[in-house]
Amino acid sequence: MTSLNEHQKHLLFDFCLGLANEQEAADAKALIASNEQAAEIHTSLQAALSPLNSVEQHRCPDDLQDRLFLRLSQAGGADPAQNRLKELITQEQTRWATLRFAFLRNFGDVVAVAAVIMLVAAVLVPSLGYARQRYWQNRCQLQLSSIFHGLGNYISDHNGQLPAISTEAGAPWWKVGYQGTENHSNTRPVWLLVRNGYVKPEDFVCPATRQLKKIRFDTLQVQNYNDFPGRSFVSYSFRIRCPGATTAALQGRKVLMADMNPLAEKFPSNYSEPLRLKLCDETLRFNSPNHNRRGQSVLFCDGSIKFTKTRFAADSEDDIFALQGMRCGSDVNGCEIPSCEKDAFLAP
Repeated sequence: MTSLNEHQKHLLFDFCLGLANEQEAADAKALIASNEQAAEIHTSLQAALSPLNSVEQHRCPDDLQDRLFLRLSQAGGADPAQNRLKELITQEQTRWATLRFAFLRNFGDVVAVAAVIMLVAAVLVPSLGYARQRYWQNRCQLQLSSIFHGLGNYISDHNGQLPAISTEAGAPWWKVGYQGTENHSNTRPVWLLVRNGYVKPEDFVCPATRQLKKIRFDTLQVQNYNDFPGRSFVSYSFRIRCPGATTAALQGRKVLMADMNPLAEKFPSNYSEPLRLKLCDETLRFNSPNHNRRGQSVLFCDGSIKFTKTRFAADSEDDIFALQGMRCGSDVNGCEIPSCEKDAFLAP
Protein backbone atom coordinates (compact mmCIF):
# COMPACT_ATOMS: atom_id res chain seq x y z
CA MET A 1 0.00 0.00 0.00
CA THR A 2 1.48 3.33 -1.09
CA SER A 3 2.04 5.76 1.78
CA LEU A 4 0.35 9.15 1.45
CA ASN A 5 2.45 12.28 1.23
CA GLU A 6 1.68 15.56 3.03
CA HIS A 7 -0.07 17.08 0.02
CA GLN A 8 -2.40 14.08 -0.29
CA LYS A 9 -3.23 14.20 3.42
CA HIS A 10 -3.91 17.92 3.12
CA LEU A 11 -6.16 17.25 0.12
CA LEU A 12 -8.17 14.67 2.08
CA PHE A 13 -8.54 17.02 5.03
CA ASP A 14 -9.82 19.86 2.84
CA PHE A 15 -12.20 17.49 1.04
CA CYS A 16 -13.70 16.19 4.30
CA LEU A 17 -14.26 19.74 5.59
CA GLY A 18 -15.73 20.92 2.29
CA LEU A 19 -12.84 23.30 1.57
CA ALA A 20 -11.78 21.69 -1.73
CA ASN A 21 -12.67 23.24 -5.06
CA GLU A 22 -14.19 21.23 -7.91
CA GLN A 23 -10.86 19.94 -9.27
CA GLU A 24 -9.46 19.17 -5.82
CA ALA A 25 -12.64 17.29 -4.89
CA ALA A 26 -12.30 15.15 -8.01
CA ASP A 27 -8.65 14.44 -7.18
CA ALA A 28 -9.58 13.49 -3.61
CA LYS A 29 -12.30 11.09 -4.78
CA ALA A 30 -9.88 9.45 -7.19
CA LEU A 31 -7.29 9.10 -4.42
CA ILE A 32 -9.84 7.55 -2.05
CA ALA A 33 -10.92 5.08 -4.72
CA SER A 34 -7.37 4.00 -5.57
CA ASN A 35 -5.58 4.06 -2.20
CA GLU A 36 -6.57 1.93 0.78
CA GLN A 37 -4.92 4.21 3.34
CA ALA A 38 -6.70 7.24 1.87
CA ALA A 39 -10.02 5.40 2.06
CA GLU A 40 -9.43 4.51 5.71
CA ILE A 41 -8.52 8.09 6.63
CA HIS A 42 -11.56 9.43 4.76
CA THR A 43 -13.90 7.02 6.53
CA SER A 44 -12.40 7.83 9.93
CA LEU A 45 -12.59 11.57 9.37
CA GLN A 46 -16.17 11.39 8.17
CA ALA A 47 -17.16 9.42 11.25
CA ALA A 48 -15.31 11.72 13.66
CA LEU A 49 -16.82 14.85 12.09
CA SER A 50 -20.34 13.45 11.67
CA PRO A 51 -21.73 15.26 14.78
CA LEU A 52 -21.15 18.54 12.95
CA ASN A 53 -23.92 17.58 10.51
CA SER A 54 -26.49 18.50 13.16
CA VAL A 55 -25.13 22.02 13.57
CA GLU A 56 -26.81 24.77 11.57
CA GLN A 57 -24.40 25.75 8.80
CA HIS A 58 -23.20 29.29 8.24
CA ARG A 59 -20.51 30.54 5.91
CA CYS A 60 -17.21 30.92 7.75
CA PRO A 61 -15.71 34.41 7.25
CA ASP A 62 -12.44 34.45 5.29
CA ASP A 63 -10.53 36.14 8.11
CA LEU A 64 -11.70 33.48 10.57
CA GLN A 65 -10.48 30.75 8.22
CA ASP A 66 -7.10 32.44 7.98
CA ARG A 67 -6.81 32.66 11.77
CA LEU A 68 -7.83 29.00 12.13
CA PHE A 69 -5.18 27.83 9.68
CA LEU A 70 -2.59 29.98 11.44
CA ARG A 71 -3.46 28.40 14.81
CA LEU A 72 -3.36 24.91 13.29
CA SER A 73 0.04 25.63 11.80
CA GLN A 74 1.37 26.84 15.15
CA ALA A 75 -0.13 23.88 17.00
CA GLY A 76 1.13 21.32 14.52
CA GLY A 77 4.85 21.71 14.86
CA ALA A 78 5.41 18.13 15.94
CA ASP A 79 5.44 15.03 13.72
CA PRO A 80 3.14 12.48 15.46
CA ALA A 81 2.91 8.92 14.28
CA GLN A 82 0.03 7.57 12.23
CA ASN A 83 -1.10 5.25 15.03
CA ARG A 84 -1.66 8.28 17.26
CA LEU A 85 -4.15 9.60 14.70
CA LYS A 86 -6.03 6.31 14.69
CA GLU A 87 -6.05 6.27 18.49
CA LEU A 88 -7.51 9.78 18.72
CA ILE A 89 -10.15 9.11 16.08
CA THR A 90 -11.16 5.83 17.74
CA GLN A 91 -11.56 7.54 21.10
CA GLU A 92 -13.72 10.30 19.67
CA GLN A 93 -15.86 7.84 17.64
CA THR A 94 -16.55 5.82 20.79
CA ARG A 95 -17.40 8.90 22.84
CA TRP A 96 -19.84 10.27 20.26
CA ALA A 97 -21.49 6.87 19.85
CA THR A 98 -22.33 6.72 23.57
CA LEU A 99 -23.92 10.18 23.62
CA ARG A 100 -26.68 9.25 21.11
CA PHE A 101 -28.22 12.62 20.44
CA ALA A 102 -29.62 14.25 17.31
CA PHE A 103 -28.22 17.72 17.93
CA LEU A 104 -25.64 19.51 20.05
CA ARG A 105 -27.29 20.53 23.31
CA ASN A 106 -24.75 22.76 24.98
CA PHE A 107 -21.63 24.77 24.52
CA GLY A 108 -19.46 22.03 25.98
CA ASP A 109 -20.35 19.71 23.12
CA VAL A 110 -19.50 22.40 20.60
CA VAL A 111 -16.09 22.83 22.22
CA ALA A 112 -15.58 19.06 22.13
CA VAL A 113 -16.30 18.93 18.41
CA ALA A 114 -13.89 21.80 17.82
CA ALA A 115 -11.27 19.89 19.82
CA VAL A 116 -11.73 16.86 17.56
CA ILE A 117 -11.11 18.98 14.50
CA MET A 118 -8.04 20.59 16.05
CA LEU A 119 -6.59 17.23 17.09
CA VAL A 120 -7.19 15.58 13.74
CA ALA A 121 -5.76 18.57 11.90
CA ALA A 122 -2.70 18.70 14.14
CA VAL A 123 -1.97 15.02 13.45
CA LEU A 124 -2.86 14.92 9.77
CA VAL A 125 -1.25 18.18 8.72
CA PRO A 126 1.49 19.05 11.22
CA SER A 127 2.75 21.92 9.09
CA LEU A 128 -0.46 23.17 7.55
CA GLY A 129 0.70 26.71 6.89
CA TYR A 130 3.89 25.52 5.21
CA ALA A 131 2.01 22.84 3.27
CA ARG A 132 -0.44 25.41 1.92
CA GLN A 133 2.39 27.68 0.85
CA ARG A 134 4.14 24.84 -0.96
CA TYR A 135 0.90 23.73 -2.56
CA TRP A 136 0.16 27.16 -4.07
CA GLN A 137 3.79 27.59 -5.12
CA ASN A 138 3.66 24.28 -6.98
CA ARG A 139 0.37 25.19 -8.65
CA CYS A 140 1.82 28.55 -9.69
CA GLN A 141 4.93 26.93 -11.14
CA LEU A 142 2.82 24.45 -13.11
CA GLN A 143 1.00 27.35 -14.73
CA LEU A 144 4.27 29.09 -15.56
CA SER A 145 5.42 25.84 -17.18
CA SER A 146 2.23 25.79 -19.24
CA ILE A 147 2.83 29.38 -20.36
CA PHE A 148 6.42 28.57 -21.31
CA HIS A 149 5.25 25.54 -23.28
CA GLY A 150 2.75 27.69 -25.19
CA LEU A 151 5.44 30.30 -25.80
CA GLY A 152 7.73 27.62 -27.20
CA ASN A 153 5.02 26.47 -29.61
CA TYR A 154 4.41 30.06 -30.72
CA ILE A 155 8.15 30.57 -31.38
CA SER A 156 8.30 27.34 -33.37
CA ASP A 157 5.37 28.46 -35.52
CA HIS A 158 6.80 31.96 -36.12
CA ASN A 159 10.35 31.31 -37.30
CA GLY A 160 11.93 31.60 -33.88
CA GLN A 161 10.37 34.98 -33.07
CA LEU A 162 8.85 35.98 -29.74
CA PRO A 163 5.32 37.45 -29.68
CA ALA A 164 5.74 41.12 -30.53
CA ILE A 165 3.68 44.15 -31.49
CA SER A 166 4.61 47.52 -32.93
CA THR A 167 4.69 50.23 -30.26
CA GLU A 168 5.65 53.89 -30.32
CA ALA A 169 8.43 55.26 -28.14
CA GLY A 170 7.14 56.26 -24.74
CA ALA A 171 4.04 54.05 -24.90
CA PRO A 172 2.57 53.50 -21.39
CA TRP A 173 3.23 49.92 -20.37
CA TRP A 174 1.02 50.13 -17.27
CA LYS A 175 -2.37 50.32 -19.04
CA VAL A 176 -3.27 46.64 -18.71
CA GLY A 177 -6.76 46.02 -20.06
CA TYR A 178 -6.82 49.08 -22.33
CA GLN A 179 -8.79 48.07 -25.43
CA GLY A 180 -8.03 51.03 -27.70
CA THR A 181 -6.36 50.68 -31.07
CA GLU A 182 -3.04 52.00 -29.72
CA ASN A 183 -0.67 49.28 -28.58
CA HIS A 184 -0.42 50.30 -24.95
CA SER A 185 0.43 47.99 -22.01
CA ASN A 186 3.21 45.47 -21.67
CA THR A 187 0.72 42.59 -21.78
CA ARG A 188 -0.41 42.97 -25.40
CA PRO A 189 2.37 40.79 -26.84
CA VAL A 190 1.57 38.09 -24.28
CA TRP A 191 -2.14 38.35 -25.13
CA LEU A 192 -1.23 36.99 -28.57
CA LEU A 193 -0.58 33.63 -26.89
CA VAL A 194 -4.17 33.61 -25.62
CA ARG A 195 -5.76 35.04 -28.75
CA ASN A 196 -4.04 32.47 -30.98
CA GLY A 197 -4.82 29.53 -28.67
CA TYR A 198 -1.31 28.78 -27.39
CA VAL A 199 -2.11 29.35 -23.70
CA LYS A 200 -5.39 29.19 -21.79
CA PRO A 201 -6.40 32.61 -20.41
CA GLU A 202 -6.90 31.25 -16.89
CA ASP A 203 -3.23 30.21 -16.78
CA PHE A 204 -2.30 33.89 -16.48
CA VAL A 205 -4.00 34.16 -13.08
CA CYS A 206 -1.74 32.95 -10.28
CA PRO A 207 -3.71 30.32 -8.29
CA ALA A 208 -2.40 31.77 -5.02
CA THR A 209 -4.35 34.99 -5.56
CA ARG A 210 -7.90 35.20 -4.26
CA GLN A 211 -10.35 35.54 -7.12
CA LEU A 212 -14.09 36.05 -6.71
CA LYS A 213 -14.70 33.77 -9.67
CA LYS A 214 -12.69 31.70 -12.07
CA ILE A 215 -11.48 33.38 -15.23
CA ARG A 216 -13.13 31.67 -18.19
CA PHE A 217 -13.46 32.57 -21.85
CA ASP A 218 -14.83 30.92 -24.91
CA THR A 219 -13.06 31.34 -28.24
CA LEU A 220 -15.38 34.08 -29.46
CA GLN A 221 -14.82 36.19 -26.34
CA VAL A 222 -11.05 35.98 -26.71
CA GLN A 223 -11.18 37.28 -30.28
CA ASN A 224 -13.12 40.36 -29.16
CA TYR A 225 -10.27 41.70 -27.01
CA ASN A 226 -7.03 43.45 -27.97
CA ASP A 227 -5.56 42.86 -24.51
CA PHE A 228 -6.45 41.11 -21.28
CA PRO A 229 -9.89 42.42 -20.21
CA GLY A 230 -8.45 43.88 -17.00
CA ARG A 231 -5.83 43.50 -14.30
CA SER A 232 -7.79 40.81 -12.49
CA PHE A 233 -7.31 38.63 -15.58
CA VAL A 234 -3.49 38.64 -15.44
CA SER A 235 -1.52 38.45 -12.21
CA TYR A 236 1.97 37.97 -13.65
CA SER A 237 4.50 40.56 -14.80
CA PHE A 238 6.56 40.30 -17.98
CA ARG A 239 9.98 41.50 -19.04
CA ILE A 240 10.13 44.88 -20.78
CA ARG A 241 12.69 44.72 -23.52
CA CYS A 242 15.26 47.43 -23.94
CA PRO A 243 15.52 49.43 -27.20
CA GLY A 244 17.42 47.68 -29.96
CA ALA A 245 16.86 44.19 -28.54
CA THR A 246 16.43 41.53 -31.21
CA THR A 247 13.04 39.86 -31.62
CA ALA A 248 14.69 36.46 -31.53
CA ALA A 249 13.84 34.17 -28.62
CA LEU A 250 15.76 34.93 -25.44
CA GLN A 251 18.10 32.29 -24.11
CA GLY A 252 19.94 31.38 -20.93
CA ARG A 253 19.15 32.35 -17.36
CA LYS A 254 17.61 35.73 -18.11
CA VAL A 255 14.36 36.44 -16.29
CA LEU A 256 11.31 36.17 -18.54
CA MET A 257 8.34 36.65 -16.21
CA ALA A 258 7.33 36.32 -12.55
CA ASP A 259 4.50 36.87 -10.10
CA MET A 260 2.96 40.33 -10.20
CA ASN A 261 5.17 43.35 -9.60
CA PRO A 262 4.00 45.15 -6.41
CA LEU A 263 4.08 48.40 -8.42
CA ALA A 264 0.89 47.23 -10.15
CA GLU A 265 -1.02 47.61 -6.86
CA LYS A 266 -0.53 51.37 -7.13
CA PHE A 267 -1.79 51.80 -10.69
CA PRO A 268 -5.09 53.68 -11.12
CA SER A 269 -8.03 52.16 -12.97
CA ASN A 270 -8.62 55.36 -14.96
CA TYR A 271 -6.62 55.25 -18.19
CA SER A 272 -7.52 58.77 -19.29
CA GLU A 273 -4.94 60.48 -17.08
CA PRO A 274 -1.17 59.96 -16.96
CA LEU A 275 0.33 57.86 -14.19
CA ARG A 276 2.06 59.79 -11.41
CA LEU A 277 3.58 57.46 -8.84
CA LYS A 278 6.31 58.28 -6.32
CA LEU A 279 8.26 55.29 -5.04
CA CYS A 280 8.58 54.61 -1.32
CA ASP A 281 10.67 52.18 0.72
CA GLU A 282 7.83 49.67 1.00
CA THR A 283 7.18 49.58 -2.75
CA LEU A 284 10.88 48.94 -3.37
CA ARG A 285 11.09 46.30 -0.65
CA PHE A 286 7.85 44.31 -0.99
CA ASN A 287 7.69 40.93 -2.70
CA SER A 288 4.83 40.12 -5.03
CA PRO A 289 1.37 40.19 -3.42
CA ASN A 290 0.47 36.89 -5.11
CA HIS A 291 1.93 34.72 -2.35
CA ASN A 292 1.21 36.98 0.62
CA ARG A 293 4.59 38.73 0.20
CA ARG A 294 6.49 35.52 0.97
CA GLY A 295 8.23 35.56 -2.39
CA GLN A 296 7.59 35.05 -6.09
CA SER A 297 7.87 32.34 -8.72
CA VAL A 298 10.26 33.38 -11.47
CA LEU A 299 10.36 31.90 -14.98
CA PHE A 300 13.69 32.06 -16.81
CA CYS A 301 14.32 32.02 -20.54
CA ASP A 302 15.66 28.47 -20.41
CA GLY A 303 12.32 27.25 -19.01
CA SER A 304 13.52 26.78 -15.44
CA ILE A 305 11.37 28.09 -12.60
CA LYS A 306 12.46 29.18 -9.14
CA PHE A 307 10.56 30.44 -6.12
CA THR A 308 12.68 33.19 -4.62
CA LYS A 309 12.11 34.98 -1.33
CA THR A 310 13.90 38.09 -2.57
CA ARG A 311 13.40 40.43 -5.53
CA PHE A 312 16.85 39.50 -6.84
CA ALA A 313 16.71 36.57 -9.23
CA ALA A 314 19.45 34.56 -10.95
CA ASP A 315 21.89 35.20 -8.07
CA SER A 316 22.43 38.80 -9.18
CA GLU A 317 22.00 42.22 -7.62
CA ASP A 318 19.42 43.20 -10.22
CA ASP A 319 15.96 43.94 -8.77
CA ILE A 320 13.45 42.41 -11.18
CA PHE A 321 10.67 44.73 -9.99
CA ALA A 322 12.56 48.01 -10.43
CA LEU A 323 14.78 49.65 -13.01
CA GLN A 324 18.38 50.37 -12.22
CA GLY A 325 18.43 53.87 -10.77
CA MET A 326 14.97 53.71 -9.18
CA ARG A 327 15.20 54.89 -5.60
CA CYS A 328 12.90 55.98 -2.81
CA GLY A 329 11.33 59.23 -4.00
CA SER A 330 11.74 58.42 -7.71
CA ASP A 331 8.82 59.33 -9.95
CA VAL A 332 7.27 56.66 -12.15
CA ASN A 333 5.11 57.60 -15.15
CA GLY A 334 4.66 54.11 -16.58
CA CYS A 335 6.70 54.73 -19.72
CA GLU A 336 10.17 53.88 -18.41
CA ILE A 337 12.24 51.21 -20.16
CA PRO A 338 15.49 49.45 -19.23
CA SER A 339 18.71 50.86 -20.64
CA CYS A 340 20.35 47.50 -21.27
CA GLU A 341 19.61 43.78 -21.43
CA LYS A 342 21.25 43.23 -18.04
CA ASP A 343 18.54 45.35 -16.39
CA ALA A 344 15.62 42.96 -16.07
CA PHE A 345 12.42 44.89 -15.38
CA LEU A 346 9.08 43.08 -15.12
CA ALA A 347 5.85 45.01 -15.62
CA PRO A 348 2.95 45.76 -15.21
